[in-house]
Amino acid sequence: MPAVSKGDGMRGLAVFISDIRNFNFRNKLSADNDSLWKVFSRCLSTLGSRTVAKGKSKEAEIKRINKELANIRSKFKGDKALDGYSKKKYVCKLLFIFLLGHDIDFGHMEAVNLLSSNRYTEKQIGYLFISVLVNSNSELIRLINNAIKNDLASRNPTFMGLALHCIANVGSREMAEAFAGEIPKILVAGDTMDSVKQSAALCLLRLYRTSPDLVPMGDWTSRVVHLLNDQHLGVVTAATSLITTLAQKNPEEFKTSVSLAVSRLSRIVTSASTDLQDYTYYFVPAPWLSVKLLRLLQCYPPPDPAVRGRLTECLETVLNKAQEPPKSKKVQHSNAKNAVLFEAISLIIHHDSEPNLLVRACNQLGQFLQHRETNLRYLALESMCTLASSEFSHEAVKTHIETVINALKTERDVSVRQRAVDLLYAMCDRSNAQQIVAEMLSYLETADYSIREEIVLKVAILAEKYAVDYTWYVDTILNLIRIAGDYVSEEVWYRVIQIVINRDDVQGYAAKTVFEALQAPACHENLVKVGGYILGEFGNLIAGDPRSSPLIQFNLLHSKFHLCSVPTRALLLSTYIKFVNLFPEVKATIQDVLRSDSQLRNADVELQQRAVEYLRLSTVASTDILATVLEEMPPFPERESSILAKLKKKKGPNTVTDLEEAKRERSADVNGGPEPAPASAAGLHTGRLRACAGRSWTRLSAHSPPFGRGTLAWEASVLSGLLCGRSVFRTFFPVQSTPSPSADLLGLGATPPAPAGPPPSSGGLLVDVFSDSPSAVAPLAPGSEDNFARFVCKNNGVLFENQLLQIGLKSEFRQNLGRMFIFYGNKTSTQFLSFTPTLICSDDLQTNLSLQTKPVDPTVDGGAQVQQVVNIECVSDFTEAPVLNIQFRYGGTFQNVSVKLPITLNKFFQPTEMASQDFFQRWKQLSSPQQEVQNIFKAKHPMDTEITKAKIIGFGSALLEDVDPNPANFVGAGIIHTRTTQIGCLLRLEPNLQAQMYRLTLRTSKEAVSRRLCALLSEQF
Repeated sequence: MPAVSKGDGMRGLAVFISDIRNFNFRNKLSADNDSLWKVFSRCLSTLGSRTVAKGKSKEAEIKRINKELANIRSKFKGDKALDGYSKKKYVCKLLFIFLLGHDIDFGHMEAVNLLSSNRYTEKQIGYLFISVLVNSNSELIRLINNAIKNDLASRNPTFMGLALHCIANVGSREMAEAFAGEIPKILVAGDTMDSVKQSAALCLLRLYRTSPDLVPMGDWTSRVVHLLNDQHLGVVTAATSLITTLAQKNPEEFKTSVSLAVSRLSRIVTSASTDLQDYTYYFVPAPWLSVKLLRLLQCYPPPDPAVRGRLTECLETVLNKAQEPPKSKKVQHSNAKNAVLFEAISLIIHHDSEPNLLVRACNQLGQFLQHRETNLRYLALESMCTLASSEFSHEAVKTHIETVINALKTERDVSVRQRAVDLLYAMCDRSNAQQIVAEMLSYLETADYSIREEIVLKVAILAEKYAVDYTWYVDTILNLIRIAGDYVSEEVWYRVIQIVINRDDVQGYAAKTVFEALQAPACHENLVKVGGYILGEFGNLIAGDPRSSPLIQFNLLHSKFHLCSVPTRALLLSTYIKFVNLFPEVKATIQDVLRSDSQLRNADVELQQRAVEYLRLSTVASTDILATVLEEMPPFPERESSILAKLKKKKGPNTVTDLEEAKRERSADVNGGPEPAPASAAGLHTGRLRACAGRSWTRLSAHSPPFGRGTLAWEASVLSGLLCGRSVFRTFFPVQSTPSPSADLLGLGATPPAPAGPPPSSGGLLVDVFSDSPSAVAPLAPGSEDNFARFVCKNNGVLFENQLLQIGLKSEFRQNLGRMFIFYGNKTSTQFLSFTPTLICSDDLQTNLSLQTKPVDPTVDGGAQVQQVVNIECVSDFTEAPVLNIQFRYGGTFQNVSVKLPITLNKFFQPTEMASQDFFQRWKQLSSPQQEVQNIFKAKHPMDTEITKAKIIGFGSALLEDVDPNPANFVGAGIIHTRTTQIGCLLRLEPNLQAQMYRLTLRTSKEAVSRRLCALLSEQF
């Protein structure tokens, strides 16, 4: 609010504000401080303000405000016209009352009238009132917009600035519609003053953030880039903020800004603090502009060599200045200096192309790890986590391991300790895995509860990922359960069981170790689960020792039985029946337990059924049958990663560079180590026991990750599952009931493609390598139409795959609604950056098909998988299909892939069962030429009856048996559901085996639907 001066008057406003402040201050004084109140009253009197009676209270303040509101209302409604001064004074009072928390329901029109004044103070108060009290739905918005237009057209820089500030403060969609086309012209006009350009740039930024669809891209975009060369640094700062936001959405439009940003940054970092006096902050030249320029450069990959050299010099200068003694001891100097430094390091990490800069950045961050300022330690740890993933700086990060471990032990701030855990996880490799895991386990005993689950998962991943000796892995996981059993999720103990089953050399050790661990008086339930499982499979390996005889094993497990939950008891019952096969000498003891009332009459149905079935099995089955049904789980066959096979084939066994070998060593267990085949849907632990209550184990196997060494997909899924609060195993692409290439979304088990033949021009590894146009949509990838046709009669599978990317689908539809899960798998070991999938629909398709997508993470780690959900609604019948366009950067190269998304009209089929008489009655009703479509075509595939039936059912209609007089024909019926209507559909497929021909007839109540369904189904046979 403008200051009240003698020349401006407004004494009534000053008195009113003084009264209110006196009330507020008096209310805060206690009744005991009578002398203090007298002193305060005398001070107010000296200052010319009215003293306030001792008895004033909150009620007196409200009474004073109500009196003032009544006075203002009477002035506004009076016959006498108010002058500009009076309006300004009363509007100011209303604004002050509103800021005190009282509702204001009048005075808006008077504030709008102030906008037409030629006095700055009156216009300023009018705009201030509107910015605070007028909402976007007000009836006065049109009058306000007209006043703003007049001020923008006045070319008076003061009035233009007030108008632009009001637009930015309100920022409504109505404002954007009215001024989004006008403000860019003001911004790039040659006669616009610098202060107005600043306001225009920030105002346009505000409108773009609230209503990006209303800000048009045009000729002004190329001109606004050149504002980076403006002599006024305030204009450059505002323009940089605008260009950065615009470049994130439209990088191609603003790619010329890179060279200009580097040039401007170079001038700033090489200048002395005296050269930019107006924009030097505590001896740091233009820190805010430097940070904004560095962030703008992070929107793009490394520039061409000429510009890159100059940028490298700038970054080296920033790192050099960080080593210089501080020019001031004030915290403002260090804050500004470090802000530029950290943003420069972020740019170095983003480019990931200059080994020297990466190592220097790592060393600089290492100095901050022991800094007395907590924020600096936090930021250093966070940045080093990212540096640890670079092949150039990983070794440099590892040199600070002792400092990070010390921070983990001594740091007071929990957020800093959590970043230390993240950094230890990121810098871990085969050379330091045991040390890091030991330190993380040690810290886990005293760790904050909020981060224990994350630490548990990271320890489990590292222990498996870098386990050379799997006895160490077993010890680590059991220790993990002992220390933090409540935070060990099912995924962790599932995993240790899978590995023990798959490795003969560790089975005896695991059985012995878990037997010893179970002897502790208090065991966590997860340890009981692991012990029951492993002893049930491999207890015979330690039964020769009298200290772990079969009876002792059973008694040890059964002593924990009554302390466990129902799922664990069910597991132990399965272990007992396994003992019957392994140790006949304890059969009678186990049968007594199964026969007891506590089991056969258990209130839990699952436990009761298991006890009954297991008891019966142990009683009636012969020794041979029992041995067959309860035999030990076989090891799962292992296979080598196809990605590693391709690398070996391309490089040769002895031509891999040391750097690549080191990088591969760090990720071999995740990315290229042996990966056994996924578990089948058969049950674990119960072996071939398929009918005897093996439900829990079936669920375990069906949702478990592939056996053997950990895959990166599993690692990424575990961590993302933790952060998103969902079940880890459910993030995986579902295991199909029959083996097929689509079951392996990451292609880790696929056969490497044959080298014969040239690579495809698009859709393969070289897709769009020579094009760098993110805004252009690539043509459909080769084979896209064929893949699209295959999904007409199925909902799950791999839609697209090349050497870099694999796209898998899983979808479900009900009536006119559907949901599609799109899985994007990174088949490489390099991150995908700026990963942007977009659904593209024509105008007609947008009208008939409603699609809602959820955004995905713009970064896809090597070997990882991200999921996108698409919610679908069929509004009306349609013929086209949406196009899925994926754009990303791989190794600095722009990739652009487009595929047709298999959302077709038949997906909204609901099958309808009909009797023969009803079918032909309806068939005759749909006999007009507009309702029938027929197609006679040559068979493209073998004419197999079962396959034909499966395709008709997969198409969505019900397959009606014994309806057609000719048993060789196929008849179907269903209803297409849309939001607006339901369309009945009848189909008849007549095969001619001799001529290898089909005749397909479809009848619906709508000709367009008949034609579309006929075209889709004809392609399937």
